[in-house]
Amino acid sequence: MSAPEYAPRTEYAPQASRDRARTGGSAAGGSGRPGGVSLGKPWADPATGAGAARGGARGALARRGPADPVRELLHRHRELCEHAVDPLEIAAGLEAHGLTDRAAARYRHRDVFALAEELYARSPRGTETAMPGPAQAEQASGVRRIARGVLWLLPGALVTLVVLAPVPAGWRPVAGALTVLLLAVVLRAALRGVPLGASAVLAGCWLAASAVLGDGLLAALLSKDPAPWVRTAPAWVPLTLAWGAAPAGGCARWFAVRTRRRLTVSRTLGEFAGDARPLLAAAVLGCAAGALAAQALTRQLTAGGTSGPALAASTGVTALALLGFAALLLAAHGFRRAAARGLGAAACGQALVFGWAALARLPGFGGLSGPLEWAVARFGAAAPSAACLVPAALVLLAYAASVLTGASAHAPSTPAAPSPHPHFTHKEHNR
Repeated sequence: MSAPEYAPRTEYAPQASRDRARTGGSAAGGSGRPGGVSLGKPWADPATGAGAARGGARGALARRGPADPVRELLHRHRELCEHAVDPLEIAAGLEAHGLTDRAAARYRHRDVFALAEELYARSPRGTETAMPGPAQAEQASGVRRIARGVLWLLPGALVTLVVLAPVPAGWRPVAGALTVLLLAVVLRAALRGVPLGASAVLAGCWLAASAVLGDGLLAALLSKDPAPWVRTAPAWVPLTLAWGAAPAGGCARWFAVRTRRRLTVSRTLGEFAGDARPLLAAAVLGCAAGALAAQALTRQLTAGGTSGPALAASTGVTALALLGFAALLLAAHGFRRAAARGLGAAACGQALVFGWAALARLPGFGGLSGPLEWAVARFGAAAPSAACLVPAALVLLAYAASVLTGASAHAPSTPAAPSPHPHFTHKEHNR
């Protein structure tokens, strides 16, 4: 009886068997085992060659990598994908982990957003209540918008009432203390939801107090009077700072809403960054224009100067407004440590100036006051303070321009989630 057609018999030889074992297959027409029976290998049909085709395909896949590279990424970011409310949150989380559009090509996707859509579609989800989308969450009611605008206008109204109202001289300290308390309550309500932190609040209070009392304190420390009197700043300074809160809050809100809308339509991280940069520039220019307009208006109301020593004060007040605006933007988008450090650096600089002037009053250290006296005589008592505020504002704005143009800074928040997402809490520890 002849051998079957599908398994032609071959002579069994130990050397041939070893050769076939080394090559992982059979010789021409063989099966890899004496008698034509193969173990652990697919049956090969000599007519169709289906088994060989399947084996070749598996070998090619093994050389190219895993058949499903997204599965490994899905397992690595399982918590992020399962708790995300939409693909945009996953894209922001991936970008926070350093995954760019070029890296997304390794997972056979054109960009991070396309990869996030597949991860979102393949993520298992429980029976959680659906959260509103970013566009729905941004649509606040008319009553809430009016209330928010009134809160940002209240500081200016309160300070105007105290500064311009005919309050007796003996009651002015009491009125000032009450105004400070009311301002604290109003600003706390206006900044509800913005995680500033205790250090940022303390630094902001120092800078505001220095804007009102710092120039007089520096002039008193540099004077030769043994018991100098500390005078307050001109009335337009607190008025400008108080009314400047409204454009700062409005521009911050406008920037947040516009960038979130651009995030919903952008297809790549580069496209979103290109759209976010002009929005941030427009917000900064709007805040600066609001601060300058408030200065011009309050100068006219209080007959403030416009040149000479008042120029340094104007520069310092404008720099303080921009510094506070940059800190507000950073804190509102999860960079509260950077905001606190920027405010703290400016406050420490002013504290060093006051300490320098106080040290110069001690016996034997009178020569230290020479540079400060020259700056005050040439540019006014506000010049040293402005020299601390301007660099701090520029550095903080530059840092905001580098981090607020990324998608991870505008990730949708999920307040109803049972636990915070580790992918969005870890970045706060690093900032």
